[in-house]
Amino acid sequence: MSKYRFDQIAINSTEKKKPVEEDRFTYLGLEHLDSGSLKVTRYGSEVAPIGEKLIMRKGDVLFGKRRAYQKKVAIAPFDGIFSAHGMVLRPKEDVIDKDFFPLFISSDYFLDAAIKISVGSLSPTINWRDLKELEFELPDLDTQHRLAAVLWAMNETMDSYKELITATDELVKSQFIEMFAGEKNRVCLSEVCKINSGSSLTSNDIAENKDDINMYPVYGGHGLRGYYSSYNCSGEKILVGRVGAQAGNVLLGTGQYFATEHALVCDLIVDTVDSQWLMYCLDLENLFKLAKGAAQPVIAASVLGKLEIPMPNLNRQELFSDLYRQSDKSKFELELALSELT
Repeated sequence: MSKYRFDQIAINSTEKKKPVEEDRFTYLGLEHLDSGSLKVTRYGSEVAPIGEKLIMRKGDVLFGKRRAYQKKVAIAPFDGIFSAHGMVLRPKEDVIDKDFFPLFISSDYFLDAAIKISVGSLSPTINWRDLKELEFELPDLDTQHRLAAVLWAMNETMDSYKELITATDELVKSQFIEMFAGEKNRVCLSEVCKINSGSSLTSNDIAENKDDINMYPVYGGHGLRGYYSSYNCSGEKILVGRVGAQAGNVLLGTGQYFATEHALVCDLIVDTVDSQWLMYCLDLENLFKLAKGAAQPVIAASVLGKLEIPMPNLNRQELFSDLYRQSDKSKFELELALSELT
C-alpha cells in the first residue's frame, strides 16, 4: 500500500459555463443524486438553471461537496452540466484504476475523511484547497483492477436488491389501490380509533441502549428513539408523527413501549378493523397535509380524527394484511442481504 495526496489521485475539473435553454435537459443538481448509489435515475430542470454550472463529461465522478454528510456520489451518465455545489472529479490513471476510482470516491474511507474537513455550520462545504491535501492509502494498480471487478459485481447485485425492494413496495401499493380504491363505505378515523398524544420525556430520560430487561422501546414521531424504564402503551396501536418534519410518519407499535409527545397514538375501539391494514391505509394518505403551522407544523388529534378512510369488511382487510406481511418478510430478507453486501 502506498500513500498519496488526493490531488495526486484525482483531477478536480473546474470548467464552467452559463447555461442556455437546451442545457436544462442535461442538468444534474445535488437533488438528483441519491445517497449510496452511483447511478443517476433522474435529471433535468423545467427551466434553464441560473448561474454558472460545472461542465461534466460522461463517466466523470460527481461529488456533492455541499452537505457532504449526505454522501452523494454518482457517475455522470452523459455530457452535461452539474451543480456548482459539487465537484467533477477524474482519475489520475497512473495512480488509480479508472474503474476503481468511483468506488473509492463513494467509499466511507474517502467520504468520512472528506466530511471531517467540511467548513460552515448551516450548510457545511468541502473546499478543494483542503481536500487536495488529504492523504489516502491505495493498493497497486493490478490489485485495484482486480478489486474493481469484484466490487462492481457486488455493486450491481446491491442495485438489483434495491430495485426488488422498490418493486415489492410498488406491488403492495398497487394491490391496495386495486382492492380498496372503489370502496364506497367510508368513516372518520375517530369512529374507529381513540386518538391521544403521547407523554413527555426529556432526552436525558432516554437511554440509547437497552441495558436492562425492564427497559422499554421509546417511539417518537419517526421510529425508535431509545429505551425507558416504563411504558405508556401496550398492544398494537398506530403511532403518527405529530410535529415538524416528522409529522405524518406512521408506524405500528407492538408489545409494551413508550410513545412520546411527538406522536399521536391511535387506539382501535372497534373489532372490525385490522391494525396492520389501517397502518398501511394511513401511510398512503400523506398525513403531512393535515399539519398546520409554518415554522413547526403540527397535526392536531381532532384534525386527524376527521380524516375519512375507506372501511371494507374485516375479511378483505385481513387478506391484504397477509399480503403485506409476506412482502415485508421478503423485504427484510433483501435488506439483510443488502446490509451484508454493504
